[in-house]
Amino acid sequence: MHDVVIAGGGPVGLFLAGELALSGCSVLVLERDQEPSSPLKALPLGMRGLNAGSAETFYRRGLLEAMMDASGADEKEVGADPHASETPAPRDVSHFAGMGLDAAGIDASALPFRLPSPAMEGFMTSLEAVATVVAGRAAALGVEIIRGVPVTAVTQDDEGVVATAGGQEYRGRWLVGCDGGRSAVRELVGFDFVGTEPLFTGYVAEVTFADARQLPLGFNLTPDGMYLRTPFEGHLGMNDFDGGTFDRSQPLTREHLQAVLRRISGTDVTLTDVQLASSFTDRAMQATSYRKGRVLLAGDAAHIHSPLGGQGLNLGIGDAVNLGWKLAATVHGTAPDGLLDTYTDERHPVGAAILDWSRAQVATMKPGPNAPALRKLVFDLMSTRDGVTHVHRQTSGLFHRYDLGSEQPLVGRTAPDFRFTDGTRLGELLGKGEGVVLDFTADRALQSVAKGWDGRIRYAAGPVRNDLGFTALFIRPDGIVAWADTDADPEAFQQAATRWLGHPQHW
Repeated sequence: MHDVVIAGGGPVGLFLAGELALSGCSVLVLERDQEPSSPLKALPLGMRGLNAGSAETFYRRGLLEAMMDASGADEKEVGADPHASETPAPRDVSHFAGMGLDAAGIDASALPFRLPSPAMEGFMTSLEAVATVVAGRAAALGVEIIRGVPVTAVTQDDEGVVATAGGQEYRGRWLVGCDGGRSAVRELVGFDFVGTEPLFTGYVAEVTFADARQLPLGFNLTPDGMYLRTPFEGHLGMNDFDGGTFDRSQPLTREHLQAVLRRISGTDVTLTDVQLASSFTDRAMQATSYRKGRVLLAGDAAHIHSPLGGQGLNLGIGDAVNLGWKLAATVHGTAPDGLLDTYTDERHPVGAAILDWSRAQVATMKPGPNAPALRKLVFDLMSTRDGVTHVHRQTSGLFHRYDLGSEQPLVGRTAPDFRFTDGTRLGELLGKGEGVVLDFTADRALQSVAKGWDGRIRYAAGPVRNDLGFTALFIRPDGIVAWADTDADPEAFQQAATRWLGHPQHW
């Protein structure tokens, strides 16, 4: 019996597998597809955007350099100067409904608790690149991966879960469905999955244009929909507001794609060939709970929405880093009561917000006689200083705050990358998936108390370049600030550590 069986060997499932293995769990991944690579996962159709929050997560697990290499990203564009003492202004901001916004308008003073870090911006990548990096990490940590075995049955009892896949039974103490938007685990276990039906069929394709100059690069909103051309030769995206009726209903022929493109673009553009094509919709659905007994959901298995704004992969990575340490603590018997339930409590509102963000973009893009006026109003509002700052806060992945019951505004947020004067950074201290105590007091006020959680907490003390007015902080294994104090009160720290990591060894 494995500690955890994961259904789905995509980026989210493999990242979660690595998190669990990092914490000493035995993990088995069951993947439906026989081959890990696919043209739909590689560039250009597999292109995705990692936001700054995801870049920060990879940095904290020692994977950022490998991820940038696999993605062809430039470290100067992703992070701050390693010797910087001032936090640079944001350099990028996502679009809204295909309307680009200028990062120069962001009000940096409205972005609290920022410190220079190697991961401050997002970057473009591909599903293939992400999967390659996280699969390598999972394998190095001893994760077993079996491919070509779709899950066809799931049963559970008080002791564990049995997943039938590829005609074989695999038993684990826990099962996590990371098997995508059409999750078999979600259906087999009977999770409630609710939301809104689609307004459009979307297309991504790799084609050959007779004359690509007829179609400008970038997002193009038209009276009949939207089309997108990127610098990748032949890369085409379209949203056709047909109520989602075409998706997966018929073969994606050259004639059909050409007809849709001509209607949306208002041109007589000709496609001489289609090398690869896929369709999707903006159906926005979410599981009402991410846990049912010993089965949990993460990534697209827990929530689906349109890919507008590139939030899906980032949302899934956030699920995995939140769930991993909590499930591992539950497996090892060190978790405090109710810890695993905080996974749904914390991540469900984040998913709901992303679904609404997607719905708002679809509503703004939907054609109609009033559409141009609505788009102009939204663009004008988004282009204001407050508007562009709001979009950045919503999409960068760095400014969400979990409600942990504290009035201290830093608690519940991702921790700033505090840097000790010896050069050590918080991000490096989080590499082993443990909680971290930062003690800036001269007398190391928390050292003796922190020893009670040896193996679960990493203690670091000394002066830092910028303490932001704090004397001590406790950061959860997922990089979220669980406690921050201006007085370094040992009793308050002990309460916070017990709440999230369970009782100390000699309790």
